[in-house]
Amino acid sequence: MSNNRIDALRKKIRAENLDGLIVNHLDYIRYLTGFTGTAGLLIIMNDSAHFFTDSRYTIQAGKQVTGAKVVTVPAEPIASLNGFNWLHKKNLRLGFDDQHLTVAQQARLKEKIPEVLLTPCEALLEDLGWVKDSQEIASIRRAVEIADVAFGRILQIIRPGIRERELAAELEYQMAMLGSEKPAFESIVASGYRSALPHGIASEKKVQKGDFITFDFGATINGYVSDITRTVVAGKASPRQRKIYNIVLMAQKAGIKHVKAGRDCKKVDDACRKIIKKAGFGKNFGHGTGHGIGYYIHVGPRIGPRSNDKLAVNHIVTIEPGIYIPGWGGVRIEDDVLVTKSGGQVLNKSPKNLLEL
Repeated sequence: MSNNRIDALRKKIRAENLDGLIVNHLDYIRYLTGFTGTAGLLIIMNDSAHFFTDSRYTIQAGKQVTGAKVVTVPAEPIASLNGFNWLHKKNLRLGFDDQHLTVAQQARLKEKIPEVLLTPCEALLEDLGWVKDSQEIASIRRAVEIADVAFGRILQIIRPGIRERELAAELEYQMAMLGSEKPAFESIVASGYRSALPHGIASEKKVQKGDFITFDFGATINGYVSDITRTVVAGKASPRQRKIYNIVLMAQKAGIKHVKAGRDCKKVDDACRKIIKKAGFGKNFGHGTGHGIGYYIHVGPRIGPRSNDKLAVNHIVTIEPGIYIPGWGGVRIEDDVLVTKSGGQVLNKSPKNLLEL
């Protein structure tokens, strides 16, 4: 029952002189085994791997899980671990993901397998899934295509008086009809003064003539996501709107030009940030320039002013600078970009010129 992803992680486990690793984060579990359910625990040992779940998922896990033996337990997995003798060896050293295992879960582990020496080692999982294989890239490409087509369709119904939630619902419906398994995250539709909210989840607000509308959304294919942002105007843009939009567009294009394997992520961020800062809006760009995407919406590398990450071939990252002016509105433009040796390949096809609808 070979699994290249588990085998690669097992090499890291050995390098840390650990006997095994406990994985409880469901996104990591899906990436490592293929399991898509909502309850499970994976323990990878140097010579074996066990996936624990309850009876609701026995059949599903049997069909989906690769690289690990499926074990059905009568209760929550951690509560059942005391029943397995191989977890009671003296001085057994198991790593765990201290970023996702709660204090309460750690306490239960110590209670159920008291002989085990638990070692925090989130770093073992930190770069999991950053570099994509050909199948992963194909899935993300398709998720990007679906988002692009859905966006083109949603443009046809934008009008003054329509609610943000109506636009979000229609956008997610169109993605589903095109084959998306689910929205990549809760879709952002923020109009007028609300477009100054970087994470302005769709509300009951009605679009007004002349509003900026920021759409931030994505599709999911085979568990892999896309993440796109476009900002449009419901009507004719004002000179100020056009100015702000063009600054962000210039910054976004500059960031994309700096995407290349081996480049420091902070340099990509700086390429965007210095344009916005030079235009006098540095204080209005408070978040990082981008992040990796993959089997969930925020994987590494991180593209920001304090990032120590480097870009590598077959990373897929977002480039998404923005300007947000409280009480007035904001602009963000975002593409998904495949990192290559020679540069960045933009996957999105949606237009980035300012659309006046």
